Amino acid sequence: MVFHSKIDSFFIRFLIAAILFIAAVSFIPLLFENAPFSAFVIVTVTFFVTTALILWITFAIQYVFLENHLLVKAGPFRSRIPSDSILKVSPTRDIFTGYRLLSSRDALELINNTTIFGTVKISPENQDVFIAELQKRCPGLKLDKIF
Repeated sequence: MVFHSKIDSFFIRFLIAAILFIAAVSFIPLLFENAPFSAFVIVTVTFFVTTALILWITFAIQYVFLENHLLVKAGPFRSRIPSDSILKVSPTRDIFTGYRLLSSRDALELINNTTIFGTVKISPENQDVFIAELQKRCPGLKLDKIF
């Protein structure tokens, strides 16, 4: 079963601001000095590759339930979380810290004992269906009272 990440307007505005900041930092110095054409080409290619990577990571987020684990994918990044290692699910709005593969402030924090920080923050579109599927696959799962 595949779940896509929810994308909210806050995250879109944050992403646009980040891309505009990268553009400003990349191109404004070229305007104030006599840079050769090759420098402009290098900066332009670097900007487009960086922007494409950011957009790929943001809009290609998937949470895939496989037989014995949850596969969390975001662009080139992947995490396999065994079903028996997921201990607790909590809602969170803290999207700027920790290990996170999400694109919404309405997120879930999966507390487990296999990832680097012990938690993964995700934002599936249909949280109720996602949590129900997670409960089927993780019998000892604890849910926070907020659900």
